[in-house]
Amino acid sequence: WNPGFVHPAANNRNGYNALDAIGGWMNLESIILVGAGGFLGAIARYLLNLGVEQLLPPTTVFPYGVLAINVAGCLAIGLLGGLATSHGVFSAGTGSRVFLFVGVLGGFTTFSAFGYDTLTLARDGYALLALGNVALQIVLGLGAVWVGYKLAVMT
Repeated sequence: WNPGFVHPAANNRNGYNALDAIGGWMNLESIILVGAGGFLGAIARYLLNLGVEQLLPPTTVFPYGVLAINVAGCLAIGLLGGLATSHGVFSAGTGSRVFLFVGVLGGFTTFSAFGYDTLTLARDGYALLALGNVALQIVLGLGAVWVGYKLAVMT
């Protein structure tokens, strides 16, 4: 399976990147692993958000729960990616990698994947692509939210 775009760091098999996570997972076992991991990650996201909200006064407006989720997800993918790089665990295409990186962390927060993909680009010498990724993710993501909102309130 070819997603139609080749990531500049696709040949780097030491750390996490999107093509590594996808490599070899188009089978029923891996799809089930992604679904099970996503289920657990989504529950963890929900519970962490509730827990953070309960610690704050009811008048709090800032989304501290979402911030905590995104930071925790980035820490987790950084730790797992570091273990993959330095100790060779969670090899590309393995069930544990698909379950943890794509399933659990994907269900918990996709911000962690954005953070680690950006780090991978920068680490591998693609600083301009890393900066471009940050700019495009933020501008296009917020733009898409605005467009979606405007489309919804027009109807």
